[in-house]
Amino acid sequence: MAKINLHPNIDRDVKKGVAWAVHAFTTCGIVLGFLALVAVLKNDPVAAFMWLGLALFVDGVDGTLARKARVLEYTPNVDGRTLDNVIDFFTYVAVPALMVYWFNMTPLDFIFSGQTWSLISAASIMAVSCYTFANVGMKSDDYYFVGFPAIWNVVVLYFFILQTGPLTNLITVAALCVLTFIPVKFVHPLRVTDWRPVTIPMTVLWAAMSLSLIIQAKDRSDWGLVEDVQLWVWVAASLYFFFISIWRTFFKKDVAEDAAGGTT
Repeated sequence: MAKINLHPNIDRDVKKGVAWAVHAFTTCGIVLGFLALVAVLKNDPVAAFMWLGLALFVDGVDGTLARKARVLEYTPNVDGRTLDNVIDFFTYVAVPALMVYWFNMTPLDFIFSGQTWSLISAASIMAVSCYTFANVGMKSDDYYFVGFPAIWNVVVLYFFILQTGPLTNLITVAALCVLTFIPVKFVHPLRVTDWRPVTIPMTVLWAAMSLSLIIQAKDRSDWGLVEDVQLWVWVAASLYFFFISIWRTFFKKDVAEDAAGGTT
């Protein structure tokens, strides 16, 4: 579908139908997110992550399909960006926030009870993420995210796979909430052109290892050398995204900075 080239003579109604089909594909994301929510309520984190993974896949490819189908031209009455943002907020923020609370990922017993800390964490995730989705400068000119991009579905995935403790989880949530408002750059693995020949394979590798580790997470007692290798490969791929984000934040100048430097 992403590679389809519509012939110029194809009737406009057909092209409009293709554009609507792309919007329908995008909308599948919120259905997948709802199924993830149901899985959470059934205390099945593995199923929840599987549904969220599918929603992440839909979100990763629907933009390319939309541009190929020229949805802005053929469905001008539908704002694809708004549709995408509504779905993303649900799958990237609301469902993961529920997971933090429902699975009690930040239970500490100082000042408040453990469940209260999970509630505060989930509420904080929901609140600060509103700024992310309202921020008109959320992306740089070279498609890096500016500030933490509210990918809480990925954050809770790390909590789940690494089995991090409640204090680590609480500090991580607090730190990422703060980073939402700080112009640290985070790489968009599909749109950023820097290091793309490496980034795309790393993204595929990370996704494959994530899927494998999620499936095997039900019975960690049977983990052996293969699972340990997969875990370290997954960590290595994660570190790649971390370091490219650090490189963009501290070592590569913004386009605006380069222009300003050239005028002095």
